[in-house]
Amino acid sequence: MSEQKYAIGVDFGTESGRAALVDVADGRVLATSVHAYSNGVIDETLPGTDIRLEPDWALQDPADYVAVFQNAIPAVLAESGVDPATVIGIGIDFTACTMLPTLSDGTPLCFLPQWRQNPHAWVKLWKHHAAQPEANLLNERARAAGFGDILDRYGGKISSEWFIPKSWQILIEAPEVYAAADRLIEAADWVVWQLTGIETRNSCTAGYKAMWSKQDGFPPNEFFAALDPRLEHFVDEKMSREIMPLGAKAGELTEKAAAWTGLKTGTAVAVANVDAHVAVPAATVSEPGRMVIIMGTSNCHMVLGEEATTVPGMCGVVEDGIIADLPGFEAGQSCVGDHFAWFVENCVPASYEQEAEAEGLGIHELLEARAAALKPGESGLLALDWWNGNRSVLVDVDLTGLLLGATLATRPEEIYRALIEATAFGTRMIVETFQANGVPIHEIIGTGGLPNRNRLLMQIYADVTGLPIFVAEAEQIGALGSAMHGAVAAGAAAGGYDSIVEASQKMARLRDDRYLPIPEHQAVYDQLYAEYAILHDYFGRGENDVMKRLKSLKAGVKAGSQGAG
Repeated sequence: MSEQKYAIGVDFGTESGRAALVDVADGRVLATSVHAYSNGVIDETLPGTDIRLEPDWALQDPADYVAVFQNAIPAVLAESGVDPATVIGIGIDFTACTMLPTLSDGTPLCFLPQWRQNPHAWVKLWKHHAAQPEANLLNERARAAGFGDILDRYGGKISSEWFIPKSWQILIEAPEVYAAADRLIEAADWVVWQLTGIETRNSCTAGYKAMWSKQDGFPPNEFFAALDPRLEHFVDEKMSREIMPLGAKAGELTEKAAAWTGLKTGTAVAVANVDAHVAVPAATVSEPGRMVIIMGTSNCHMVLGEEATTVPGMCGVVEDGIIADLPGFEAGQSCVGDHFAWFVENCVPASYEQEAEAEGLGIHELLEARAAALKPGESGLLALDWWNGNRSVLVDVDLTGLLLGATLATRPEEIYRALIEATAFGTRMIVETFQANGVPIHEIIGTGGLPNRNRLLMQIYADVTGLPIFVAEAEQIGALGSAMHGAVAAGAAAGGYDSIVEASQKMARLRDDRYLPIPEHQAVYDQLYAEYAILHDYFGRGENDVMKRLKSLKAGVKAGSQGAG
């Protein structure tokens, strides 16, 4: 490359969007900018109204996504001083499934006065779990109708977080919104639509979140009719059967989008991607056997396989879902960083806060230091990591957390360590399930927020899984991965690359530090994991549904209290 070229990646997260300007030659990040969503996560009342949302709802405002383009991209251009003419491509990644209803021209229904006060007209965020009844019905009716083979591609169950349950919830609870929607679309594809003026659908969200496969396309109309006769022509009426591969060029920046961003009209825009999946090549992985875990508020486990196979309790297997011509497997844990944050916000005494402040530490740093002084098994505690339900391998949002072994002598740092260990046990359950079903895993690459902040957590994961763990160099891994796809969309002729594998080889790196299992720790954790597995199956596989009964009782009491008020 005689002239230096750059790409921009935009990573749309749960609370904010992050842009990174990246050197295409070596993946060096020249500038980053974060723009917080003004409305954040909408889970109590609709903005500008007193309309209260029911439990398990989580919405967003699509105007916040456009504001990321308008603020974060100009900021990285200004910080880097790069000539916009040398930016050859832009890529985006998004949380998923995050979806919204729009008109045929892409206008979100929640932008229209007649729909703005209807919650179903807004974006349903990935962690909107209120479609659980629809997910339960989908799993029951699809299997009864003979479509169990489709469900088996997704671990046997479709999650409430996914596209079809969320769409069906709109139809059931707000049929007028469903009728008004010309399109139901992933927010990932919607923001690319705003940049290019062209509606596209990507193979990643279609495959993992909407039951599409490269071989068979979407489930047949008979599948949808078995769920609800009104859904029979769902794909043709509300979606699109044209699915584009990752790394493809979705289109070019329109004049309007160029004005938002400060980039040049005609800049290549990549097909949309998912935040976890785009991180895999950005973590140097483009071949089977190396699991990437994106570790933050939740964990997402990504691994490439040699051939597609069914793995119980996984989020899905999709050919071309991560890397062209390879099956990509996904699993996840719904509560990891959120787990620790909940504990710190609600259960740590003021004396610990005061000590942390006196020592110039954050409260997490203090707890990590104290927890690191403990030996595995020393606290006598064991926890289940289901404070926000279980994504893999049980696929059950109604499961709840558990802490066992506490006494009057139990200290906060012991609980903090037990919660970390619980998430590591959950990851081991996922790894072993993959391995037992023909998907080899011989090392882990960690990325996301937690590997950059908590060395104790990383060592515990190595000790519990028995696998070496490496750390991706990029801190903004999603934005880097998106920029890499932007460079592929531009192509080698423009100074980019012709495949994401080539881009990964040039632009992605690992850090020098690594975490290797400590044998004496492994021996103790093997004992603790055996106990975790017993509790996991006892409470998670139907032998004792006390967690669900308690949750139902809680909901009934709250409903009665509100009615009495």
